[in-house]
Amino acid sequence: MVFEQRRAVVEAVRVRLTEVVAAMSATVRAAIPAYQQLQDDQRRDVAAISSWAVLCVLEAWAQDRSLTDQDLARFHSIGSARAEDGRPLRAVLRSYRIAAVVMTDKVLELGHDRLEIQDVQALTRVLLTVSDEISEAMTSGHIAATQRLAGDRGRARRELLDDLLIGRMSSAGVVADRGRELGLTLPQRLLLVVARPVDGKALADSDALKSFLGDLTLSDEDPGLLATLRGRHAVLLLPERVAGAVESTVCSYAWQGCVLARQQVTQVAAGYELAVRALDTAPEYAFAIHSVLNEGDAVVLSTLAGKETADPGRLVAAVLGQLNEPGNRHLVQGLGAYLSTGSATDAATELHLHPQTLRYRLRRCHELTGRDPQHPWDRLVLDIAWQRARIRADPTSTGAFTPARH
Repeated sequence: MVFEQRRAVVEAVRVRLTEVVAAMSATVRAAIPAYQQLQDDQRRDVAAISSWAVLCVLEAWAQDRSLTDQDLARFHSIGSARAEDGRPLRAVLRSYRIAAVVMTDKVLELGHDRLEIQDVQALTRVLLTVSDEISEAMTSGHIAATQRLAGDRGRARRELLDDLLIGRMSSAGVVADRGRELGLTLPQRLLLVVARPVDGKALADSDALKSFLGDLTLSDEDPGLLATLRGRHAVLLLPERVAGAVESTVCSYAWQGCVLARQQVTQVAAGYELAVRALDTAPEYAFAIHSVLNEGDAVVLSTLAGKETADPGRLVAAVLGQLNEPGNRHLVQGLGAYLSTGSATDAATELHLHPQTLRYRLRRCHELTGRDPQHPWDRLVLDIAWQRARIRADPTSTGAFTPARH
């Protein structure tokens, strides 16, 4: 049986469905933190599901019936997908309750001159009935998926890292919830490692990855790490306590890598993109001294590729590090003079210093930055960072070196 006045209201909702779904989504995002950090593709997915769910429920109301088995099967699948996304079941069910209130308001707004009291009563009855059915179907799907993921934690952990690498999970709270389901306790600060064989070939399987972790005294089941193979690269999120051993281990495997320290989960996607770009664009002589690039190398390479122009301060901080401290200004002056003149002797003359004093300052620069000003790649990176620092300090500078008084 179809109630024509209800059908007319359903069609009015269908015409304004985009507006109705937008109001529902805005209300849900305002009320539930887990929905505030969704990426564009996730928001489109939510909008598509919401559009279908609204019409599904209103069709049940127009025909004064419950949901069909096909409807319930889809809600079961949605619950399963939300478990795989790492969205907590409680938050998902609450979002549906909040959305139902907004939908009801819109139905009454559009049908105020068409509906009788019995139609409104029927809408309330249908909403109560289908809410229970939806909750049961989605809970069943969510639990089944969670159990399946728990039974294959290795795959689930790799999928979590894949989601982080493509930016699908940018909320620390959502990542923490999903991590707890998988027995993970990711630290607040992580070490992002992207590595590949020197010959450029892709890693054939995960055995080398497991061996690599073993040499770091870690296991792929360690509660504080995630690891996967992605294209030609091994990608790992590691606890920072192993930072000191990563470069030598990468070298022992005849790999090249890029290591970014102090990464937050919300930074992983951007960090991964930065690291891969660095490995793809670095010249061979960049690896002559070290097997791994760091943030300074990566930001310089991104700048040279025209990708990292918005934040020159990041480049300066990543490369010069402690040299930026006020007490080390004399070291920066010595480095600048050396980079400008091309020799320690000429730099010492510019600064009215003994050559040995200038060489001592260069050694201190090497100690504080980890970069040897005499090595071609390190010299290039230091020069770019020093030039950025000089321009930031005095945008009108002509580039001439002005010696300080001693």
